[in-house]
Amino acid sequence: MSSPELTAPEAARWAARAGLPLPPDRHGEVAAVAHHIHTVVAVLRELDFGDAPLAPAYRADQEMSDAAV
Repeated sequence: MSSPELTAPEAARWAARAGLPLPPDRHGEVAAVAHHIHTVVAVLRELDFGDAPLAPAYRADQEMSDAAV
């Protein structure tokens, strides 16, 4: 599912709504960064983690250290 790219005025409106007013020269930059983040998150949502254990099941102290340097 794709969504339209965030425009500079929309970025300014959302930032103001969140209590973070932006200077006018930053609207486009913020919109571009928000679009990039949205693109990366969309790719992550498509990943199939299959039978990967949930985070609470992970125990770092039981991890086997077998990396070669």
